[in-house]
Amino acid sequence: MSETPPKTLQYRCDGPEDAPVLILGPSLGTTWHMWDRQVPELSQQWRVLRFDLPGHGGAPAHAATSVTELAGRLVATLDELGVQRFGYAGCSIGGAVGMDLALRLPHRVASLALIATSPRFGTADEFRQRGVIVRTNGLDPMARTAPENWFTPGFAAAQPAIVEWAVQMVRTTDPGCYIGACEALAAFDVRAELGRVGVPTLVLVGADDQLTGPAEARTLVAGIPDARLALVPGASHLAPVEQPGAVSDLLVRHFSSAWQDTLAAIPAPPVAPAISAPVTPVAELGPAPEQPRAAGALRPDPYEAGMRVRREVLGDGHVDRATAAADGFTADFQELITRYAWGEVWTRDGLDRRMRSAVTLTALVAGGHLEELAFHTSAALRNGLTPAEIREVLMQTAVYCGVPAANSAFRVAQQVIREETTPRA
Repeated sequence: MSETPPKTLQYRCDGPEDAPVLILGPSLGTTWHMWDRQVPELSQQWRVLRFDLPGHGGAPAHAATSVTELAGRLVATLDELGVQRFGYAGCSIGGAVGMDLALRLPHRVASLALIATSPRFGTADEFRQRGVIVRTNGLDPMARTAPENWFTPGFAAAQPAIVEWAVQMVRTTDPGCYIGACEALAAFDVRAELGRVGVPTLVLVGADDQLTGPAEARTLVAGIPDARLALVPGASHLAPVEQPGAVSDLLVRHFSSAWQDTLAAIPAPPVAPAISAPVTPVAELGPAPEQPRAAGALRPDPYEAGMRVRREVLGDGHVDRATAAADGFTADFQELITRYAWGEVWTRDGLDRRMRSAVTLTALVAGGHLEELAFHTSAALRNGLTPAEIREVLMQTAVYCGVPAANSAFRVAQQVIREETTPRA
């Protein structure tokens, strides 16, 4: 096992030290123990390295908010161990990490297995909504629904101990890291890049997976040039747990036949250098002064950045409805607010999004714009404000904007918060 600096991942190794390296990546809400029943067989031929996502399984709670960042931390971990080439199998978000590695570092990935994964996980709105629910209610709603999402009903009924293990795995995850992983999944989309995955790939999916099922698996197989599909009967999302024997056999066959060369084994971790006594800094370096723009220099068009931020803050559903409703009379206005409100102001570095949401709520209360207050309350939750913090913002407006305005605002915000933070049945 490992001691984990912020930019690496907690890991565990099993199997011969001189064997080629095979990495196993976990699903969101699980730990490396989801692979326990594969390790005895896989570790006969490979040096098996399993890792935990940040804040999962007791790993340090250094949240990562993109799949590329997670992949980068894994690469930093492998670099410390001296591992250059490896095979990789990942489940769900673990599979997304594998795709990122195969796209960005193809020279290091010898072979790939994608389990219960997708080039695009649902919609960004779904995962950001999940983050709002966790931020407000903690992880208990996710823990309670994990068994029905991960296992077939028959397996869940027959294996109550495994169901309880799954629930406790989710409950003991750090909420901030879980939310960060939701943000990573919300932003992940490699559908247009699948043709560049140039390694032999096994796409494995449970026949009864309702989260990332056979349809998503077929999308992967259709897009990746050297990919084949394996459908596992009697399995849902966590196929390695529910059908361990079948999954182990498929992985052994795939990595035995697809392995291209002898990979570097994991050497003993280097001895950590002694830590010197604390050094008091002589001075703090501030940011470099902003350089004036050269006369006549062209500024980049802020429209694309504005649309990206607008979607992240307000949600794809809201933006899609607004743009779909635009016609010859309103289209210019939609372009204006995307380019200038979202592309010029919301993208500035001076305030974070939480603060911008607080300022926006206050301004909307002051102006009596209750319809916009409703969807900006939803946006504030997505940007990380808690219901308690929104309440304090509205209490402040009662003093400076007037009690009648705040009274109306509380009524609108209360309804939005109730809808947004109630776990879906």
